[in-house]
Amino acid sequence: MKRTLLYILAATAWLLPVALRAQNIPENLQYTQIYSFLDELAGDGLIHLNSAVRPYPRNFIAQKLLEAQQQDSLLSRRQRDELRFYLNEFSLERDTVPDNWVEWTNRKTFNLSLAQPSFHYLTPKRNFKISIKPILGMDVYASKKGAIIKRWYGAEINMDIARHVSIWGSLRDNSWNGLGLKSEYYPSTAYYSPYSKQGGAKLSRPGYLNDFPAAQYKEAERYGADFSDSKGGISLYSWWGSISLQRESIVWGDAYHSSVILSGHNPAVPMLSINLRPCRWFEFNWFHAWLVSNVLDSTYYYTEVRNEGAPEVRHYRPAGKYMSANMFTFSPIRQLSFSIGNSIVYAERTPQAIYFIPVAFYKSLDHLLTKGLAIENQNSQVFFTINTRNLRHLNLYASVFVDEFSLARWKPSNPQRNLVSWQVGFNLTNWPLRNLSLQAEFMRSNIACYTHSVALTAYTSNSYNMGHYMGDNAQNIYAKLSYKPVRGLYLAFSYTNDTKYRNFNYVRKEISNIISQKPFADRTWQNDTFAFDALYEVFSGCYATVCFAYNHARGFAPSSERIAGEDRGGFDAAGQPVVLQGAELEQYYLDKFSPVWLQGRNFTFKCGLTFNF
Repeated sequence: MKRTLLYILAATAWLLPVALRAQNIPENLQYTQIYSFLDELAGDGLIHLNSAVRPYPRNFIAQKLLEAQQQDSLLSRRQRDELRFYLNEFSLERDTVPDNWVEWTNRKTFNLSLAQPSFHYLTPKRNFKISIKPILGMDVYASKKGAIIKRWYGAEINMDIARHVSIWGSLRDNSWNGLGLKSEYYPSTAYYSPYSKQGGAKLSRPGYLNDFPAAQYKEAERYGADFSDSKGGISLYSWWGSISLQRESIVWGDAYHSSVILSGHNPAVPMLSINLRPCRWFEFNWFHAWLVSNVLDSTYYYTEVRNEGAPEVRHYRPAGKYMSANMFTFSPIRQLSFSIGNSIVYAERTPQAIYFIPVAFYKSLDHLLTKGLAIENQNSQVFFTINTRNLRHLNLYASVFVDEFSLARWKPSNPQRNLVSWQVGFNLTNWPLRNLSLQAEFMRSNIACYTHSVALTAYTSNSYNMGHYMGDNAQNIYAKLSYKPVRGLYLAFSYTNDTKYRNFNYVRKEISNIISQKPFADRTWQNDTFAFDALYEVFSGCYATVCFAYNHARGFAPSSERIAGEDRGGFDAAGQPVVLQGAELEQYYLDKFSPVWLQGRNFTFKCGLTFNF
């Protein structure tokens, strides 16, 4: 397999003409302000974006900023200030070095900045470029349940070689700690424990229904947990596309809050990816990813001799889990884009060559491999998204994720529902008042969507759902009013309603009855959040943030009769289903879907400072 990848990369290098000037390095999705500014420019009709696939490459962002600069007269004063600010941040992509506050520089090829900590260098002929930045940040959360501190530090490096090879990497060491995570707020119950095997309380877990960043935690401290996040890659690129080997978080599907296709909520995964933009009206994206199964393979293990004369100890290894996905995007007219794609999550001992075909319908290939043996097939999906900015200042979008579909389920007489998740939303910017924007998003996901009877082929990585964080049989309402009075200052008031309805396990023999149940009936959990956010970008990548939030999370006991496969209390020590009722069941769902720190009614204050995310 390694030899095959080397052949692919070597063959691609022969095809790359010397064309594009800039780095093909993905811009961190946490740099929300540049993404917001690009979306605003697109909403005003100044640039065209395919926002269904993110992150954007830095060279692409620089190109769009230059397009907006050519229409300077159409920008407001604040937008012109923003444009100058971001053009300076993307200086290397424009073959120059940035202009910073306290610096040592020759203004042409070299820049070392202290007040805006960074190092930039490019050769006189622009055949080599490099930037190095430290990463440092801290958020402090406080409520009546105590304080929680999140801190992170590290560094990132970006390089561009010979105008068509990009190499980048970053490391962030993260930790959560504080009295707000002390054990009295995270009691272990007989049916459900918020602890991992290592111990320590957490705000993010695969079962929690929130959008805190997902992580695979390492050794935990007494209060909280630690994790490290290393990303990077190598890319060969030209003006018409690129091929990359990378580990990055990606988002597929138009959304401002959380996408139903690929939300980026799960920890980033390594992947081989292709991006093609051969003409204005067409774009193609594909990747093959190595997912983390969190399932042990009982036939694959190492042995260790710990004591002389003692039996060997077996160390079991995780089972292999992979994903292949493609997305075709068409823009027949300016400001209108629609995309269609499909994916497959499969589990084999080694990656399968047939799923490395970028332009393929993977369900058909799956049938080719499995139907002749009458064995369990893999887990395939289809998805669609459409986005229009043809009405100036207004962005309308919709996405559909199809996990399992049958025409027979469309009949009114058939109580079964298709396994579908869908989302609609809009963003209104700079109208009727300049610098003001209004976003709204609505999502619903049917019963059993994103789930699977075979845990190894579920739509997850590190046990986190790769689609919308709410999962199946759930609803999300999101609205935000934001205001940008001057360059760098961002004020926003938002409301989020998350509702989880009856909770089912995917039991194969019971699935027909499960998907015949009425969706979006009988709540099991709900959380309402009102938040006010203030953010100021002091200089590029340096954020000062303040947030005041109120949330109300509570559990509910369904009034309907339990059916086989429905989770109403988890399992006891013997592995038998436990059926709870009343207040016990309400608390069970509350513990299952919410960290205790956010349970009930809470007023939360957050402040933070970030250097380069």
